[in-house]
Amino acid sequence: MTLADATAGQPLEATWTDPKRYYWLMGLVIPAFPFLAWALVGATGWRVFWWSGAIVLYGLFPFIDHVIGKDSVNPPDSALAWLEQDRYYRWCTFLYIPLQYGGLVFGCALIASGRLDLVARIGMTITLGGVSGIGINTAHELGHKKESVERWLSKITLAQTCYGHFFIEHNRGHHVRVATPEDPASARLGESFWRFLPRTVFGSARNAWRLEAARLRRLDRSPWTFRNDVLNAWAMSVVLFAALAVAFGPGVLPYLVGQAIFGFCLLEVINYTEHYGLLRQRLDSGRLERCAPRHSWNSDNVASNVFLYHLQRHSDHHANPTRRYQALRHFEEAPELPTGYAGMIVMAYFPPVWFRVMDRRVLAAYQGDVTRANIQPSKRARLLARYGAGAEGVA
Repeated sequence: MTLADATAGQPLEATWTDPKRYYWLMGLVIPAFPFLAWALVGATGWRVFWWSGAIVLYGLFPFIDHVIGKDSVNPPDSALAWLEQDRYYRWCTFLYIPLQYGGLVFGCALIASGRLDLVARIGMTITLGGVSGIGINTAHELGHKKESVERWLSKITLAQTCYGHFFIEHNRGHHVRVATPEDPASARLGESFWRFLPRTVFGSARNAWRLEAARLRRLDRSPWTFRNDVLNAWAMSVVLFAALAVAFGPGVLPYLVGQAIFGFCLLEVINYTEHYGLLRQRLDSGRLERCAPRHSWNSDNVASNVFLYHLQRHSDHHANPTRRYQALRHFEEAPELPTGYAGMIVMAYFPPVWFRVMDRRVLAAYQGDVTRANIQPSKRARLLARYGAGAEGVA
């Protein structure tokens, strides 16, 4: 039975099959990158493969997205509960974690072995950072769930990037303030990625601390306790890095710091992409309108979605944060990115290219009325002068 037949009203629970069911296992290729890099260098002698993470992320993935194209078909509504309870999909995310940490230990052993020159060590650092950065997406999937084991696995996954505060800020901060000027993880029209990056890194950490401090105050407790989920998450990173330094020598520490920075910057460039320029409006009551599909950029490129557990179906995620990745749906009314996240990441690194491609899409999303967008304050006068309210030339 095809997916098209399933959506035509035929019986679903017993007969509908997820056409991507076994494709989700492809996500486990990513944490295997350190092992694959070592194997490819050994097989070919080409030292460029130490940089496999960058080659795949910035070259192969955008190409595959372009070649394979999109899949906008949704699972039938009557199959959603069935999909949600199928534990197979959970194991596809659980298995990422031991592979991630196995690759980290293996990479540290290679770096400490003395057999790699500086360029190769930097390449391995970037490869490890690619794994840990995409691992933040695995942590994102787990951290939204209600089961305590999944939430703890989320924090463990984040330890490699020293980004454990993401667990707090994303769930209790970003999902409340998304697509508003107050949200450090929502990029503004006219804001380059390089300007967005320090704002979101420091703003997210500051907001996570504020949220945890407020929670503990309500319990009449000091924030300086290991019951503070920011502190205990950061402590996991300290213990991890210390253990690796003891095992492989303190010489691995600069490379551990490097891969962590690359990893969380990879998360933040995806954050930059997800809500760029989109704005929730204030109602007459003064409250924000409810987050809707139009407040997130979507992409239905199959390859990126398989590797990122449907992260690109971002509108449904914001509407239903606890919904599991396999059940996320495409919305026709959501604004669509021109390509998958892999290609958008590359584009974001070059602001003139990004603005040329994305600004007109933001304007089109608001029928040419730039005043309805989330505008970078320092660019507001310039953008209003250029487009005006109700500008027509946005195609």
